[in-house]
Amino acid sequence: MLPALPCGACPAVMGVLNVTPDSFSDGGQFIAPEQALARARTLVAEGADIIDIGAESTRPYGSQPISAEDELKRLAPVLADVVALGIPVSIDSMKSEVVAWALDQGATIANDVWGLQRDAGMAKLVAGRGVPVIIMHNRERADPAIDIMQDVAAFFSRSLDIAAKAGISFDRIVLDPGIGFGKTPEQSMMVLARLAELSVFGLSMLVGASRKRFISTVVPSEPQQRLGGSIAAHLIAVQNGARIIRTHDVAETVQALRVATAIRGQQ
Repeated sequence: MLPALPCGACPAVMGVLNVTPDSFSDGGQFIAPEQALARARTLVAEGADIIDIGAESTRPYGSQPISAEDELKRLAPVLADVVALGIPVSIDSMKSEVVAWALDQGATIANDVWGLQRDAGMAKLVAGRGVPVIIMHNRERADPAIDIMQDVAAFFSRSLDIAAKAGISFDRIVLDPGIGFGKTPEQSMMVLARLAELSVFGLSMLVGASRKRFISTVVPSEPQQRLGGSIAAHLIAVQNGARIIRTHDVAETVQALRVATAIRGQQ
C-alpha cells in the first residue's frame, strides 16, 4: 500500500484531516467543507503521500461517540473533493457502514482504531473490497500495571486471526501500535522505544505520535506547541521500523524525514 516516494527510502507521510468539532488538537478547525478542502490541498502541497480523514473524534479523554448517520453527514460534503486531489485517501472510522460508504466515494484504505475487534462487519468488508487496512492497538482504559508490549502483541495476534479468517490478504495489513490510546504516557514512550519488537509480525508499521499527550509529560505544552516532540518521536519510530508516519504537521515532518534519510545515506 506504500505509494512511490520522491526520496525512495523515506517513510510515507500520512496527513491528518479531522472534520470534527472535538478532536484533541484541531477540533472544529476544518469542520466546514471549504475549510476541510483547503486543509487537504495544503496537506498535498506540503508533501503528504496519504490523507487520513476522520469525522468522529477518538481522543481518549472527552470525545463523544456519534452515530454512523452523523459521521456520514460530516464526510459527505467533502470526501469526494478530497479524493479528487489525486493522492490515496484513508478513512479513519471504526464503523463498517461508514468505511463502506467512503470506499464507494473513492477512499482506498480503511483505518480502524479498534483493529477489526469492535465492528463485526469490518473484516468482512475489508476482505470483500480488497483494500489495505490499518489495524491499531487500543484499550478501553490505560492500566499502568500491565506489560504494554505484551498487550500490544496479543491484541495484534487476535486482530490478525480475525483478518485471516475473513480472508484479508496479509500483504494488505499495516499495524499501528496506537500511541496515546489506552496507554499511560510512559507506556506510549515504551512502545516507541521498543517498536522494533513488533517486527516479528512481518508487516509494515504506522506510527502516529503527532502532538500526543505524552510529549507534555516530558515538556509541559499544549497540543499546538508539540512539534519538536512529535518530530523527535517520529524519527525514533522510523529508526525502529515505522514505514508510515501519521502527522498533523506534514511540511515539517517531511523535511525532518528527508534530511534524516539523506544523513543516513552518507554513512
